[in-house]
Amino acid sequence: MSSAAPEGTPAAADPSLERWRLILGSPAERHTGPPHGSAAARDAALDWLYGRDEDLRRRGVRRGGSAGSREGGSGPSQLTAVDWLDDVHKLFPKETVERLERDAVEQYGIDEIVTDPDVLARVEPSPTLLRAVLRTKHLMNPAVLAAARRIVETVVRQLMERLRPEVRRAFTGSRSRRPSRVPLARDFDFRTTVRANLAHYQPAERRILIQRPHFHSRTSRRLEQWQLVLLVDQSGSMAGSVIHSAVTAACLWGLPGLKTHLVAFDTEVVDLTSEVTDPVELLMGVQLGGGTDIARAVDYGACLVENPRRTIVALISDFYEGGDPFRLVRTVRRLVEQGTTVLCLAALDEAADPVYDRALAGRLAQAGAPVGAMTPGRLAEFVAERIGRGGHTGR
Repeated sequence: MSSAAPEGTPAAADPSLERWRLILGSPAERHTGPPHGSAAARDAALDWLYGRDEDLRRRGVRRGGSAGSREGGSGPSQLTAVDWLDDVHKLFPKETVERLERDAVEQYGIDEIVTDPDVLARVEPSPTLLRAVLRTKHLMNPAVLAAARRIVETVVRQLMERLRPEVRRAFTGSRSRRPSRVPLARDFDFRTTVRANLAHYQPAERRILIQRPHFHSRTSRRLEQWQLVLLVDQSGSMAGSVIHSAVTAACLWGLPGLKTHLVAFDTEVVDLTSEVTDPVELLMGVQLGGGTDIARAVDYGACLVENPRRTIVALISDFYEGGDPFRLVRTVRRLVEQGTTVLCLAALDEAADPVYDRALAGRLAQAGAPVGAMTPGRLAEFVAERIGRGGHTGR
């Protein structure tokens, strides 16, 4: 650790000392000197948030001495969440602001960030804040819900813009590559033709003589009807899965040859299929929390199956069953035995970082339902592959 700055020289003049002071807080002042100017304002904003962390206090990193003050503890003025958001947006780059907002909501449970209309008007929409809105909707009056809707609409639009091309690529890319004897120009297979005729390459003229052109067949536009049943655990820990399942279902909705169902559950089961076309309305209507009865949800999903061999049931949960695990395994095994494809997905968000009951997941895998983590784009690819193998009819 560097020594204190020379007398009469502000510590902020040395950027490295300033950074250490912002990281360590007031306990570092005997080495760095007190912060000045904008550094003092940044320190006050950080202390407002991290000064409440008991673990940091025990480690002597931040003691919260200046928390709540606009000038590093020099005045009695206490920061509100609105003041704090205004300050961090002025004092820090966007990436840092997003991290501070995420920590405020997820690590320190500062709910007023998503329940105060003044705060909601200032906050930058993000997936973290969308999850917080879904968890705290029951605390909001109609005016606050209207303000929170801006976050929902913005983040859903961003997710749709990112996911829709992935889904379309997954479905439009599943063409048959079988050889065809029908010599149609639009079906000319350039790469296969070149490989098959390399023996006829003429170095002097730098060209290949094509003795036998190759063509590939195309799949027909006519598809047999498939079903995709998404069963989504809506307990509080699964907020990211609910968000991405709703958006994924909306992207899949209306694709030729695919009939999509979306079912949310805790101890109750709610069929949201009629709302899939509007994921914003869907998410505003979902209430996260409560217990979990996975067996009941899978039983409901089984009742939706029309043609077992053309149905994919995707169960998205952490698999901490509050209902009957034996009934759950029994229903999954019955679905598999009748020809239904059952997927058990431990995560369906962009991070795909699963935390789940591995013991129950192992029993479901033994019953014939693969268990893993899958992003929304990968789920779309999986569905497209299944339909491509079993749902197309060739010419």
